Amino acid sequence: MAVPVQSNLWAILPPAPSAPGRPRRVALARRFLALLLVFLLLLALPLRPALAEMRVALVIGNADYAAVPALENPVNDSRDVSAALESLNFRVFRGENLTQAELRAQFDEFLQAAHRAEVALLFYAGHGLQVGARNFIVPTDFAIDGQAEVMEGLIPLDEMLAELEKTPALKLIFLDACRDNPLGAEGAEDGLARVGSAADFLFAFATQPDNVAYDGLGRNSFFTEALLSRIHTPGQDISELMIGVRRDVLSATGGRQIPWENSSLTRQFRFLPGAEAVSPETMLWQVASRAQDPVLMHLYLERFPQGAHIADVRSFLQLGEGSVGESVIRRLPGTGDIEAERLWTLAQRTRMRPLVERYLQLFPQGANAADARRLLEALPAARDDAPVRQCERLATHPRDATANTAGVEFSVLQRNAGAAVAACEAAVEAFPEVPHLTALLARAKAATGAAEEAIALYRRAAAAGDLRAMVSLGLLHEAGDGVPRDLDAAMRLYSQAAEAGSPDAAINLAVALFEGRGVTRDVVRAVELFEQASAAGSAIATFNLGVLQDRGVAQVGETALDLFLRAAREGEPNGYRAAATLLDEGRGTPPDPLRAAELLLRAVAADDGRTLVELTQTNSGWSRPTIRALQGQLRASGHYGGAVDGESGPALETALRNWRNGGLLASVAD
Repeated sequence: MAVPVQSNLWAILPPAPSAPGRPRRVALARRFLALLLVFLLLLALPLRPALAEMRVALVIGNADYAAVPALENPVNDSRDVSAALESLNFRVFRGENLTQAELRAQFDEFLQAAHRAEVALLFYAGHGLQVGARNFIVPTDFAIDGQAEVMEGLIPLDEMLAELEKTPALKLIFLDACRDNPLGAEGAEDGLARVGSAADFLFAFATQPDNVAYDGLGRNSFFTEALLSRIHTPGQDISELMIGVRRDVLSATGGRQIPWENSSLTRQFRFLPGAEAVSPETMLWQVASRAQDPVLMHLYLERFPQGAHIADVRSFLQLGEGSVGESVIRRLPGTGDIEAERLWTLAQRTRMRPLVERYLQLFPQGANAADARRLLEALPAARDDAPVRQCERLATHPRDATANTAGVEFSVLQRNAGAAVAACEAAVEAFPEVPHLTALLARAKAATGAAEEAIALYRRAAAAGDLRAMVSLGLLHEAGDGVPRDLDAAMRLYSQAAEAGSPDAAINLAVALFEGRGVTRDVVRAVELFEQASAAGSAIATFNLGVLQDRGVAQVGETALDLFLRAAREGEPNGYRAAATLLDEGRGTPPDPLRAAELLLRAVAADDGRTLVELTQTNSGWSRPTIRALQGQLRASGHYGGAVDGESGPALETALRNWRNGGLLASVAD
């Protein structure tokens, strides 16, 4: 069986003309064919951001109920969210397994603090339900003795919100409380009802209104795990955070659960203020490179098996630059505890247990050692949830990557197919009710060449609602790979999955509509589908919208420059290079050599090396003002001592390699 689950990468349009007298470079649309999805590069990392505002939070996890079976995750969720919020300068009021009286008392104490706060956050994990379109939180001591008594035992959410509305704080409400109705009471429905909001509220639900969220497969729920994995990203607005959370939960559950939010905020909010930060992948490589630490190099290989710096890491390890057992990070002159701070920041953002352990091994008395030990308690050991985690790590499609799982290309999966099949079979046996694990097993089986088994598993997972399985079956039908070639069937599958929220399905259907392949050509509908996928956080869709906007094929409400930059923030580093092209040429935006140079340096640090190679070619096609600005920035950061003459070529190679291999972090804080 050929690669069955690779989503289409699409070049939409012919190249735009180069500026007069300028060499023609490869068109943006053609560059798109070569995209490799890696984590994005963002520029500055605040070490200890100053948080002037007073922040308070009430965090409740109810799991041990008197009248219904206990829930697996809420107490863990509440503990881990509390720790994260405390690290972000929140004063946290925390409660576990609260009765009605305890919950009301805890809320009253929190409410008093909220009247003096600029930000008030409520996080609740546990049972919640709706009756007559009203939402209720379920205390642990409620009893099922009749409808009236049941209602008296619940806490109306709208009453809590009405009290919070009286406070001057910006209000953030996170509800991981949409599990199935435990009461069986007349008029009660599954999930929570849609909530209207007054000014300065944000409501974040674990899943859409009237739908059911699920406990996770490990320590945390799907929603809370995604939230914890995104919350420490510097410079990230809360709307961007929720896009990432939604994308992660959709991918991890195969579309069974899609978080939803409703916002009436009148100002931006960032959990971690400051400038945009280096992506976790780029940061791990640069920390490892600057420290010359082989342990961190091996962790990069494990976490980012197809990352942009794989060749760099393998080259380092093959040169024998130290053994895995070494425990001393190289100290650079004047750095002080910067390496420790960076390593801790990285561990906090990625929630990689080995990174936390490495931090404690190297810096047992470090400034963040106590927080690191607390975080270590919340992270599962390698032996915990092994089949599920192994299955996800070995068999996840790259387009289903989350903050915790990078995903692997089919060729890489083929090299580890035996281990992937074993892990996924054990995961499916442990959680037969989770169709996404069946879809992962199907992909692993396909990698072994077991086509019939893979197709049967895909069909089983698709019938249970898994979106990746639907897209995979659509691709198989489109290619005639293991099944009869049937474009109608492929388009039906794409349409079904797109309607359920799959960005990949929306992209594949948009390509078909744009090209008139298997369906009647419909450019307007194709653009709508790209916009749908982009709104769901698809960097590829956002990049393609930038191409469409740049070529004048569609007007999508954002400039091509903004779309390319957003694609980069969402995980496509080639977006930086595309944005630099527009600024360099002054295409659709005033020329800005300084900004173009900054974006080129971001691309050098984050992509797979192609920007570095291009800039070391004589007459690379970039304008002299942009190259002069780039040379000036490299000189200011101490990496370049040559002439600032606007000439690209081999003279830049050493400086650019130093920048790529750790210079960006050095320029931020050393």
